Amino acid sequence: MRRLLRSPKIVIGLCLSGAFGMLAIVGPLVAPYNPQTSVSTTNGTPMPPSAAHWLGTTQVQQDVLSQLLAGGRSTILVSLTAGVVATVLAVLFGVTAGYFGSWGDDLLSMLANIFLVLPALPLLIVIFGFLGKGANPNDVMIGVLISITGWAFGARQLRVQTLSMRSRDFVDSARVIGEKSWRIMTFEILPNLVPVVATSFIFTVIYGVGTYTALSFLGVISPSHWSWGTMLYWAQSAQAAQQAHLEWWWFLPPGLAVGLFGTGLALLNFGIDEFVNPRLRGGGVAGISGRRAKRAGLPKRPQLGLTPVLRAGAPMLDARRPMLDAGEPTLGTGS
Repeated sequence: MRRLLRSPKIVIGLCLSGAFGMLAIVGPLVAPYNPQTSVSTTNGTPMPPSAAHWLGTTQVQQDVLSQLLAGGRSTILVSLTAGVVATVLAVLFGVTAGYFGSWGDDLLSMLANIFLVLPALPLLIVIFGFLGKGANPNDVMIGVLISITGWAFGARQLRVQTLSMRSRDFVDSARVIGEKSWRIMTFEILPNLVPVVATSFIFTVIYGVGTYTALSFLGVISPSHWSWGTMLYWAQSAQAAQQAHLEWWWFLPPGLAVGLFGTGLALLNFGIDEFVNPRLRGGGVAGISGRRAKRAGLPKRPQLGLTPVLRAGAPMLDARRPMLDAGEPTLGTGS
């Protein structure tokens, strides 16, 4: 964990994601106004940011900051629910298919391929069209429905990793001593797939944010249910971007919130991927250590057959350790 936290991508991603997580918890509690309430009944023009309204008001004089704070909880709750449910489905189908193989693998792989080729957004529009628009829809149910179209990619990744792991010695040993299949998958294989599961979860959360925002922006979700996508829906309905005086305070804050939250999750995903993928380590945590060694004048990798020796009068790296020169071959094995 200490090595992982030295990655700038991981640190920035954790800070952004944590900030929006706190916003989802305390946002509706600290909102200065009710997002549905019109603070003025005499003015029908959106007001720019001011001391009274830090992010301005909408066309019907609703406080934009209150809508942003209240809508963050719904957006983040739906995306996290979609990520958790999709990850559980991906682990269940992917690990099971990879471990058992045979006809079970073919059947589960065919199911995953079907969900991969299905157009997710049109399918969700049809599903929500049959369910109808409620005045206050259930965020958890929306997240579960979104997860149905987002689990297949993670399942394919976990299946491939399980296929390469089911013939390892420790799995064979567990099978020989009589361990049940579910216990081998849970306690032997799954702990070695934690990085893959983590990246699958983060990717699905990003997918949930984008999908829920798109559904709200298109009006599929009830416009009276506040989220960042709903704010964009009302801004588009009032043509805030087409007015002579650009009403940027109406659509820019929710758009930035969606973008920054997705950026934080993407940085976390890239950082974890660099940490676990040997092909990407040159640009990640290991790459930072290599560049520091190069700046210090040390060889990046020791050369075979060469023994580091100390030159007389060599400059010191610090007060305790002299610089070693790996460029001169010496006889023997002493230093």
